[in-house]
Amino acid sequence: MVRRLKKLKKIRLHREGTHTLIWGGLALIFINLCLYAAFECKLPFYIVASVSLFLYLMVVNFFRCPIRLYDGDTERVVVAPADGKVVVIEEVEENEYFHDKRLMVSIFMSVVNVHANWIPVDGTVKLVRHHNGNFHKAWLPKASTENERSTVVIETPEGVDIMARQIAGAVARRIVTYAREGEECYIDEHMGFIKFGSRVDVYLPLGTEVCVKMGQRTVGNETLLARLK
Repeated sequence: MVRRLKKLKKIRLHREGTHTLIWGGLALIFINLCLYAAFECKLPFYIVASVSLFLYLMVVNFFRCPIRLYDGDTERVVVAPADGKVVVIEEVEENEYFHDKRLMVSIFMSVVNVHANWIPVDGTVKLVRHHNGNFHKAWLPKASTENERSTVVIETPEGVDIMARQIAGAVARRIVTYAREGEECYIDEHMGFIKFGSRVDVYLPLGTEVCVKMGQRTVGNETLLARLK
């Protein structure tokens, strides 16, 4: 636990939102000051100021990054890598890395969810690969293989390979992945961040005990996703 705590990024607002929040805030302040000075009637200013405050708080909410520590046993467990809703639990043919059948669990993140992603298992990063692609709606099946995405493969201490795939959605335009090939990684660490609406797929060996149900809400780095055999 001490080892993981040393690497844990203890931030309340995610660093990926720093420039957006600063420049967006300054732009909104400038626009509202101009409106205040331009019109003798202050009604347009009050309307725009209210909308501006609402939009800015929505962006702040999007970039929030709660500090979370998984409080269970980490041996042979897979923890949810993201906040959101389980939209897929099915056997699929995985043709990027495994080239065989895997059990896929997909979590869809709406714009109101935390968009930081967490490492789902303890282990060693074997592969990190980014793919350019389309921007279909994230909940569509073809989004998993056709959208812009980033693939991370982790080998657990027991020698089991787990794949986590960050997928951009119709609105998302940037995927950030912190995992690096060859590095040790741990539950509680951030795997990356996806900006504005997206999905994370987790590929597990067949026979894995899935601990979530379709439609269930997940909390990143807290919800137990599966148990490995």
